[in-house]
Amino acid sequence: MTEQEREREAREALERVRRDTDSVGSSALARMSRQAQDHFGGRDAIGAGQDGGTDPIELWGRRIGRALSLVGVVLLGLWLLVQLGLL
Repeated sequence: MTEQEREREAREALERVRRDTDSVGSSALARMSRQAQDHFGGRDAIGAGQDGGTDPIELWGRRIGRALSLVGVVLLGLWLLVQLGLL
């Protein structure tokens, strides 16, 4: 086994330990909340530029688009409840 293979296996083992520790150390609700905040905050657009920069228009475009999609889902859910006669 070469040095590179051992280093790769060690990194993978450390990543598994970190992932398992994160899942045990915090509740699923807190993790989901943090992921939702990151998603609707457009954090995946930060540093996504070619030179590692952030395009403010792209960032706000993602935030606005995701907020509008959430509003649309809520409105469609309410419409469905009205159509079913539950509201």
